[in-house]
Amino acid sequence: MKKKRGLISCIGEFKTATILTPIFVIGEVAFDVLIPMMTGKLLDEGVRAGNMSRIIQYGLLVVAMALMALLLGGLSGRFAARASTGFSRNLRREMYQNVQKFSFSNIDKFSTGGIITRLTTDVTNVQMAFMMIIRIAVRCPIMLICAWFLTFTLNPKLALIFLVVIPILAAGILLVMKSAHPVFERVFKKYDWLNNVVEENLLGIRVVKSFVREDHEKEKFGKVSNEIYMDFSKAEKMVAFNMPLMQICVYACMLTVSWIGANLVVGGELTTGQLTSMFSYIMMILMSLMMLSMVLMMIILARASAERIVELLNEESDLKNGPDPIYEVKDGSVGFENVSFSYAKDPTKECLKDVNLTIKSGETVGILGGTGTSKTTLVQLIPRLYDATEGRVLVGGVDVRDYDMEALREQVAMVLQKNVLFSGTIKENLRWGNKEATDEEMVRVCKLAQADPFIQEFPDKYDTHIEQGGSNVSGGQKQRLCIARALLKKPKILILDDSTSAVDTKTDALIRKAFREEIPDTTKFIIAQRISSIEDADKILVMDGGKISAMGTHEELLKTCEIYREIYESQTKGGGEDET
Repeated sequence: MKKKRGLISCIGEFKTATILTPIFVIGEVAFDVLIPMMTGKLLDEGVRAGNMSRIIQYGLLVVAMALMALLLGGLSGRFAARASTGFSRNLRREMYQNVQKFSFSNIDKFSTGGIITRLTTDVTNVQMAFMMIIRIAVRCPIMLICAWFLTFTLNPKLALIFLVVIPILAAGILLVMKSAHPVFERVFKKYDWLNNVVEENLLGIRVVKSFVREDHEKEKFGKVSNEIYMDFSKAEKMVAFNMPLMQICVYACMLTVSWIGANLVVGGELTTGQLTSMFSYIMMILMSLMMLSMVLMMIILARASAERIVELLNEESDLKNGPDPIYEVKDGSVGFENVSFSYAKDPTKECLKDVNLTIKSGETVGILGGTGTSKTTLVQLIPRLYDATEGRVLVGGVDVRDYDMEALREQVAMVLQKNVLFSGTIKENLRWGNKEATDEEMVRVCKLAQADPFIQEFPDKYDTHIEQGGSNVSGGQKQRLCIARALLKKPKILILDDSTSAVDTKTDALIRKAFREEIPDTTKFIIAQRISSIEDADKILVMDGGKISAMGTHEELLKTCEIYREIYESQTKGGGEDET
């Protein structure tokens, strides 16, 4: 069983900075708490006594202590910044690297927006809390204890006042922490929702504008934003209770010490210098309490973020290599043996049911069926993007679960339904298929995918920059580039998931002709809505209700399968198919 990871493991190479920060803080506090003591002696033994040598002696000592406190404070701040920013960098890196191992089902569990929130907002909250913990949370308790001890040496009666105040403040802070934490947990879940709304809107902005749905999107965003505002307001109201409580305690202490201290000075039990030192220590104690309460409030906020980060760090992919994985895929043959699949891992909600199929290496398989008949789900089991709930999927005669996943996926090229190009040049996008590919190899696969003609029309040709998501090329051009990218892998199995839907029938035919002539040994799975795209396949599967309703060649299915015949007649009625 994998050991659970915590946030501490992400400090990594910044352990030295993390340890040095509190050491410098302790040194800074030591000088800070001694300064009021020296100031009191300067007043009593120097100013009141009229002793110039004592004034110079204690004056220089106070200046030296102040400079040392300043130096140590600067060093603690510098190392705290290094430790906290390094810690946050490691957190983001570890989370991102773990996300790269996720299966599709893991990503579905968190949602894209949820992962983004954890990598940004949550990490920032934890970073701020970490900086406060290694600096302020060290400084405040030590200063509070040292200052209180020194007030006790000055006058025990005045020192006892703080023993009454501290429990009151502690009770108030604990009450706020207990009340605010659940609200912050709820807020961050709504941040995930907000990110999802924004992402969906930006990805579909063309659809939003074409249907004039801007007002609807504004209303949807406003609703989520308002819910976050309401929850944050509620949490901040709870946190805000801390400040008036703190101020009441501060003013009560100041008034009490002033009254009692003045009487003690008049009675000769306390000197003016000691009273001055006492006021300095009072401010130190009360400021430490205030800062400590701020740290605790930040920890309340960061606790919810930390829990979400740890959840992502410890999430394990439900797809793993076996104990002794196979690294070589023999050929492109594919077999399905009594395969059933459910996204919910629930046998009552299966979207694939008892599929049996045998495909020889080099065969072309067409897959046809209505929306929701699990065509895409079927082919996603081949490169092991999901695992079959029941039965076995075989590639090269071996169960896909026995392969090393990287080795398997290197031999299965998949052009998904939603084609994705990344920002960069055409060459950089093509080299996703093979990072060592030469220019000649790229031109060759682009000719096979019928992408070379339109690339040659660009001024920069293969060095043309592709915008994020491929927004500066058409749908058909994007599909052809994605097919070329897949071919560059030289796979044993090629899966095209409705990936020629945006090209015209002539181009589609040329792509299929190139496949037959140039990659005859590659097993090809072609999911299509147009029968013309798959009619020359060696086998055609007709999917219906998560099952293979019929299987055969084009001619066989026209005779034996009513569904296939109806689709064919509807597409050819009226004198042929419409060209895209």
